[in-house]
Amino acid sequence: MRKIEHIGIAVKNLETSNLLFEKLFGQPPYKEEEVANEGVKTSFFMNGPNKIELLEATNPESPIAKFIDKKGEGIHHIAFDVEDINQEIARLKNEGFIILNETPKKGADNKLVAFLHPKGTNGVLIELCQEIK
Repeated sequence: MRKIEHIGIAVKNLETSNLLFEKLFGQPPYKEEEVANEGVKTSFFMNGPNKIELLEATNPESPIAKFIDKKGEGIHHIAFDVEDINQEIARLKNEGFIILNETPKKGADNKLVAFLHPKGTNGVLIELCQEIK
C-alpha cells in the first residue's frame, strides 16, 4: 500500500452534504458520479493532497443505505492506493485477512477496487484502489 487514496463518508443527502463540504473546503467537488452496480452516487473533494469521497445510497438495499441505517452518517471506509490490486489481494489473503471481493471490480474515480472485511481490521472497512490504465 502506497498511501491513503481517500476517505469515504456515508451521507443521507449528497446535494446537502456537497454544500456543507464546499463551505468547509472553499471549493466545489471536482467530480460527481454514479456507480450503479454499488447503488451509490458519489462526489469527490480535494483538500491539499487529500481526497474525500461522499457517498449517497441510490437504493435501500445498497451497502451505503445499510450502513446509514445501522450506524448513521459518518466515515464509511479508508481507501489505500495500491500498485497491483491482484497481488495485494493475494498478499493480504495470505496474511489472513477476509477479502469481500477477491475479483476487483470497477469503482468510482476510474479505479479497480476490492474491500477487506471490517471484522478483521478493527471495525474499519478498508478499500484497495488501483488506477485503471
